[in-house]
Amino acid sequence: MNMMVRAADIARWPSDPKVTQTGRSSLTEAVRMARGLGWFSIGLGLFELFGARSLARTLGFRDSEWLIRGYGLREVASGLACLSVNPGPGVASRIAGDALDIVTLAALSRPDNPKKRNVELALLAVLGVTLLDMLCQADVSIRHSRGRSGSHDYSDRSGLPRRLKELRTELDSV
Repeated sequence: MNMMVRAADIARWPSDPKVTQTGRSSLTEAVRMARGLGWFSIGLGLFELFGARSLARTLGFRDSEWLIRGYGLREVASGLACLSVNPGPGVASRIAGDALDIVTLAALSRPDNPKKRNVELALLAVLGVTLLDMLCQADVSIRHSRGRSGSHDYSDRSGLPRRLKELRTELDSV
């Protein structure tokens, strides 16, 4: 293992997963997709932060640059979470953000909006990305589940160092 992996292990909690492989093959398809969505989210968020005025004009969303900038901050935060060791919460926050975007765009898709066609195209794009987010979330949650069902089965344990039957035979022989 290289020095960067060992340095990264210092900052992890003992319960965090350890890096056992490095290289291109150490990332699963689900994690690669989550990272791609994370970088996409960061790029979109930066565009929303710095291009809020032009985006509001394109969608017919007058005097709401502050809301678009807030959505941009949300996108950047979700993107950073998608780049973490466990991208599941980041992808889940992207899905929640997509729902908020869909509601906002649906409200803008009113007949009196002169940019209704642009809003419909944006809504279609958000629906497509939402589908990708949901597929990625399903794959990532399977990959990062720890195999626990929430409860443990202790029915085969007695609390004694040996099986009860063995102890009884030992006591009977004494």
